[in-house]
Amino acid sequence: MAANVVEAPRLGEVVETPPQAPTKSERLLSLDVFRGLTIAGMILVNNPGSWSYVYAPLAHAEWDGWTPTDLIFPFFLFIVGVAITYSIGGKVERGESPRKIIGGLLRRSVILFALGLFLNGFPFFPLEKIIGLRFPGVLQRIAVCFLFASLIFIKTKIRSQIFWTMALLVLYWLLMKTVPVPEYGAGVLTPEGSLEGFLDRLLLSGHIYKPTHDPEGILSTLPAIATTLCGILTGHWLQAPRPLKVRANAMLLAGITALAAGKLMAVWLPINKNLWSSSYVVFTAGAALLLLGATYWLIDIKGYRRWAKPFLVFGANAITLFVASSILARVLILIKVTGANGNPTSLRTYLYETGFASWAGALNGSLAFAIVYILLWLAPMWWLYQRKIFIKV
Repeated sequence: MAANVVEAPRLGEVVETPPQAPTKSERLLSLDVFRGLTIAGMILVNNPGSWSYVYAPLAHAEWDGWTPTDLIFPFFLFIVGVAITYSIGGKVERGESPRKIIGGLLRRSVILFALGLFLNGFPFFPLEKIIGLRFPGVLQRIAVCFLFASLIFIKTKIRSQIFWTMALLVLYWLLMKTVPVPEYGAGVLTPEGSLEGFLDRLLLSGHIYKPTHDPEGILSTLPAIATTLCGILTGHWLQAPRPLKVRANAMLLAGITALAAGKLMAVWLPINKNLWSSSYVVFTAGAALLLLGATYWLIDIKGYRRWAKPFLVFGANAITLFVASSILARVLILIKVTGANGNPTSLRTYLYETGFASWAGALNGSLAFAIVYILLWLAPMWWLYQRKIFIKV
């Protein structure tokens, strides 16, 4: 991971937007803001004061169905896809050799995957802990999806990328519905009976998040790649020679259409984040198109940018923020102090109980803790942004 000092996009005044979209070598401000909104949401839902007191919209659906929290991870993969068309597309446009580009993709993917393993193990790394280390994870899935979606982007044209997206969704749907699982049969979509869960237990036994399955498991990575490809297709659209308003309106219309299609598909294959079902891919891509379309309209078309500065700051160093906030959250749990009742407790619990629950109540205090945790990260991220330091993997 290297710190690249580059010219940061400016925010702070309402400006007239030029009639053309950014080129592949320029930053898309609305995408950075969308990324910042997404990473802020990820930190919010990952860091309540107490997991016993969480508002329903800030918790994952137990199995089938969705909550706002279930939109966050696919949003991030969608953003990765859009960014691929600008970053890697820019390298292709400048004539960089395919070998150099692919080497860079492999390097970045390996680093991301290694960071994910590091977070899964931190801070315990003795042999007995490593043997039982969880292999999948958020960064690991981002790494795999980034690599394969990028290779598809480099090696194929738009029509083939559409085919790949549809093929992955159809293939996953067929596998989940037709391949029998021992003792359960075919088409069982429960944690124990699904093909995805069976393969996780078979191939990653002792290294998964739950005894029955992993939400970032092996087979469900196929439709997750399709989510990233949806972002790539959107990136193509954003760079097409069309008026900005046409681009924004089409994203909003496509978003509504995809939401409806995802709900219709759910009649046969439920919307399910743990399984990353094909209906979930289409539904969340629709939601991502709506939010990105709205952000694009506000920032890149209308020029309303002052409100977005904190999210731009978060989005400019999103992976750094995710890793650093995850480490600190783990440290707050590991540090032990004496609680109000005289018994040992974690520093996180102590801060929550004495600093938030004591005046806001258990539920509101848990939410307030998460909000303050996000705000605390604004200062160091702002410092990096002001000095035009973007830490890139």
